[in-house]
Amino acid sequence: MFKGSIPAVITPFDKNRSIDYDKLNNHIDFLIDQQSHGLVSCGTTGESPTLDHEEHKRITEVIIKRSNKKVPVMAGCGSNSTKESIELVKHAQSVGANASLLVSPYYNKPSQGGLFQHFSEIANSVPSLPIYLYNIPGRSVVNINQDTMTMLSKIDNIVGVKDATSDLSLPLETKLNCGGEFIQLSGEDATFLSFLISGGEGCISVSANVIPKLCSRIYTYWKEGKIKEAMEINELIYPLNKVLFIESSPSPVKYALTLMNRCENNLRLPLVSISEENKTIIKDVMKSLELIN
Repeated sequence: MFKGSIPAVITPFDKNRSIDYDKLNNHIDFLIDQQSHGLVSCGTTGESPTLDHEEHKRITEVIIKRSNKKVPVMAGCGSNSTKESIELVKHAQSVGANASLLVSPYYNKPSQGGLFQHFSEIANSVPSLPIYLYNIPGRSVVNINQDTMTMLSKIDNIVGVKDATSDLSLPLETKLNCGGEFIQLSGEDATFLSFLISGGEGCISVSANVIPKLCSRIYTYWKEGKIKEAMEINELIYPLNKVLFIESSPSPVKYALTLMNRCENNLRLPLVSISEENKTIIKDVMKSLELIN
């Protein structure tokens, strides 16, 4: 179900750092109109660590309702508490999410055995909801190794992984270990096309908040066998992919979207806006792509 360019949706805040649901609805419309293949709620880009549970649940509900089944919605439900994740996945299922995304538990550094029990217990709590693992050792510290991934892939509703390791040897290794039906999505914008070539099926993207149609075309051209055209877009947007991670995400993408009048440049502490120097760098790249004047 989840293939192609899938924006990890930002959470717009107003000047009081309250969620701006009007801006969120407008942004969802923009992403769908620009041919995105799916949406992810309440992930890293959505600043999920600074959302309370009620906000988290409401954002998921709003994105599902606004998308109106035009594209599938994957609800971010990860936590370093298994109990909290179970609460979130049950809510996501109850409001119509098409799948759930579960990040590796962070800070408490579980063993591989702990990771297996964590993910399997969550999956078993919602046996009819497809589950995607989220392997991002750069943020969570722990890595879901291949033995653990293989065991988890045998659970019926654990159907795929968002791979943010930047290791392009993993898609083939994971395919051989977990089977071709196990869906692999890149979690790194700069590796989108390379990931497809290596056996992946798409990208859960930060950049697609800013350039959804271009990100969508990479996948469409790839599927149509238009490799040259996909490569041309990949090269064109590489500078933007790079600068949107010039500081901790989502601070850069929030600033970029501010320049496009898609949101205000507001984040919740401990995240803050990017430096003036980096604002200039992002502005120059966006001008070169004719995204702003």
